[in-house]
Amino acid sequence: MDLSFSDDDLAFQSEVREFLQTSLPKDVQERTARGLHPTKEAAVRWQKILNEKGWMAPNWPVEYGGTGWTVAQKYIAGQEFGLAAAPVATPFGVSMVGPVIYTFGNQEQKDKFLPRVLESDDWWCQGYSEPGSGSDLASLQTKAVRDGDDYVVNGQKIWTTFAQYADMIFCLVRTDNSGKKQEGISFLLIDMKTPGITVKPIYGLDKENSLNEVFFDDVRVPVANRIGEENKGWTYAKFLLGNERTSIARVGRSKRQVQRVREIAAAEQCGAGKLIEDADFMTKLGKIEVDLMALEYTELRYLSMLSAGKELSAEPSLLKIKGTEIQQRLTELLVESLGMYGAAYEPSEAYDGRNETAPGPDYAHGPMAEHLYLRAASIYGGSNEIQRNIVSKMVLGL
Repeated sequence: MDLSFSDDDLAFQSEVREFLQTSLPKDVQERTARGLHPTKEAAVRWQKILNEKGWMAPNWPVEYGGTGWTVAQKYIAGQEFGLAAAPVATPFGVSMVGPVIYTFGNQEQKDKFLPRVLESDDWWCQGYSEPGSGSDLASLQTKAVRDGDDYVVNGQKIWTTFAQYADMIFCLVRTDNSGKKQEGISFLLIDMKTPGITVKPIYGLDKENSLNEVFFDDVRVPVANRIGEENKGWTYAKFLLGNERTSIARVGRSKRQVQRVREIAAAEQCGAGKLIEDADFMTKLGKIEVDLMALEYTELRYLSMLSAGKELSAEPSLLKIKGTEIQQRLTELLVESLGMYGAAYEPSEAYDGRNETAPGPDYAHGPMAEHLYLRAASIYGGSNEIQRNIVSKMVLGL
C-alpha cells in the first residue's frame, strides 16, 4: 500500500492551487466559506470557468469531455477544492445523470444532453424519492403509461433539490406492476417546462428553499427521452447512486472547517481569556481532528487500492458515514464557538433591502445556516442507517 504522491501528482496539486487562486471568483468563494449555498447565477458562472478550463467533468471519459485525470489527481483536486472553499459543480447533471446518459443512453441522447451539461445550459434535478418511498426507493408509485410515442406521467416526487431552478429532471417512474417492484421501473428525462408539472417549495430548518415537491399531472414525455430499456431503470438508478456517493467524505472541506473553528476561537472571548485557551473546547476540537486524520488515511488507503486496479464494495458507505458525522460535529462546534451570536439566525435573503446588518461579528453570518442544513447530511446520499446495513452485509457478512 502506497500513501505517497508522485512528483507528477505534486506538480498537478500546484497547478490546481494556482488555478483556484487566480480563477475562483471571490464572491463565490466567500459565500461557500461561510457555509451558504451559492446562488444559481454564481454556480453557473463558476461552472463555465471550470468548463473553459476543461475541468467541469473530472469523472467523465475523455471522449465525452472528461479530464483524463488519474484516480490520484481526482482525489487531489477534490481536496484542494474543499480547502479553497471552491464549490464543486452542481452534481445532478455532471455527477449523476451525465454518467447515466453516456453509459446507457443512445447516441442521439448523448449528443443532445451531454454538451448542455458541460456548458451549464441545462440545470438538472433528481426525481427519485416519493412520500413513502425514500430508503425503500423501489416502492415508488409515480406511474408512466405508454400512449403512442409518449409516456403519460402521473405522481409526485419529494425532497427534490433545486427543482425551482431546474430545466430538466431525471425521473424514476413505474411502467409495470406485474413483477418484482424493482423490475417495473423506467428512467425518464423530463423537461420541467412540460405542461402538468407543478413545483412547490419545502422550507428546511435553515429556512431556505433548497428542497421541493414536484407533482406530475398527465405530463407527456417522449419515449425518446427514456434511457435504455423499459422496465430496466432500477439498474440505471443503482449505477447513479454509486456515483452520488463518491467523494462524500469531504476531507478537504472539513479541514477548512477545523481552521475556521480555530480562527473564531482565537477571536472570541471566554472568561478572562480567549476561547482557544479553553481546555474543554479545544479537547472537543482535538477529538474531531483525530477522527478527521483517521478518515483521511482511510480514504488514502482506498485510493491506493483503486490505483492498484482493485474494486471497492462497501468502502464508500464507510466514508459516507464517518465523513457526514464529522461535518455535523464541526458545524455544531462552529455554532458553539459563537456563543449568543450563533443562536441569532435569519437566512441571508431576509436581509435583502434592509438597512441593518446581521448581529454579531461578520464571521458569525453563515455557521448556523450551515449547521441546520447539514443535519440532513446523514440522510441525503443514502441515510447512514442504510449505509450501516450495507457495511454489515458486505463487510461483516451479517
